[in-house]
Amino acid sequence: MEYGGYIEFEKFEGDILHSDGIALNCGRSCLGYMLEAKTIKKVFLPYFLCETVKHMIEKYGVEIGFYHIDKAFKPIIELDVQEDEFLYLVNFYGQLTEEYIRQSVKRNRNIILDNAQDYFASPIVGVHTIYSCRKFFGVPDGAFLYTFLNNDKEYERDIVNDRMQFLLGRFEVNASKFYEGYKYNNEYFEGKPVKRMSLISENILRALDYGAIKARRNENWEYVSDRLSKYNGLKPVKSEAPFAYPLLISDGMKTKKRLADKLVYLPTLWPNVIKECPVGTVEHEYAANILPIPVDQRYSLENMNAMCKIIEDEIR
Repeated sequence: MEYGGYIEFEKFEGDILHSDGIALNCGRSCLGYMLEAKTIKKVFLPYFLCETVKHMIEKYGVEIGFYHIDKAFKPIIELDVQEDEFLYLVNFYGQLTEEYIRQSVKRNRNIILDNAQDYFASPIVGVHTIYSCRKFFGVPDGAFLYTFLNNDKEYERDIVNDRMQFLLGRFEVNASKFYEGYKYNNEYFEGKPVKRMSLISENILRALDYGAIKARRNENWEYVSDRLSKYNGLKPVKSEAPFAYPLLISDGMKTKKRLADKLVYLPTLWPNVIKECPVGTVEHEYAANILPIPVDQRYSLENMNAMCKIIEDEIR
C-alpha cells in the first residue's frame, strides 16, 4: 500500500450489472475459461461469426463444426449434441427471445450462449452465457461469464493503462484521430491467455447508471425503428437496451463508405464472413449489407434525428 503523493484515478463504489458472473477481460477469455475447465471435443459455430472465436477454439485443439442461420438469425441445424460437444448459439442483435433460448437448451443439452450483443438480457440458470462490456460501454476490456463449470486456475488481471488513449482521445477530440489505437486494442486480445478484467474497467463499470443507459438505448431504438423501418429488409424485434438497430439494405458496403464521409461510422462487424461465405447466402448478405445503426447512451433524440436524416439522404 502506498501513502501520499499524487492522487490517482477516482475510485467508484457502485454496483456492476452481471457482477455475479465471472469477470474476465474479453469474450475470448470467457470461452478459454470454459475450454480450460472441461474437456470439450467439438464446438458447433455459425458461419456468421467473427473469426476470432474460431481462432480461440482452434488454439485449444478442439474440433469445429459449422452451421448456417436463417433470415431470423436462428440456427439451421439438427444435432444430437453429445456430452463432450457444445452448440455455440449467438444472440445476434438480441433477436433471440428467452423462450427460444430455453427451447434450444431442451433440444441441445450443451449450449454456450453468446450475448455479446445483448448485455442487458438476464442470464438463464444453467446456460453458459458470455457478455461483452466493450460493445456497450467505454471501457478498454471486460466481459462476464456465467457457467457452472469449475475452473480453479488463478488468472492474472489485464493491465490496460497503456491502452486507454483511444477512449480518452475520442472523448476530448474525435474518433478518427484515434482509430488506430482502437484497432490496436481490438487486435490485442488475439492469441492472448485468459485474463481477469482490469481494475480500470471494473472501476468504470461501477460508475455507470445502468437504468439511465437502458432507458436511453430503448428510446433511441424506438425512434430509429419508427424512422427507418420502411427502408429495412429486416423486421427486428427490440431487445432490452439494444446493441444497435440492424438496417438491411441492398448496397451496404458502398453506403457505409459514403456515410463515413459524413461522419456516420458504421462498422462491418464480420468482414471475414464476406470472404468465406458465397454470394447469395444469408451470411454473406447480412455481413455485407446490414448497417448497425448506433442507438447507444451517448446520443439524444436530437442526435438520432440528425443521424437518420443523413442516412435517409443516402439510402432512399
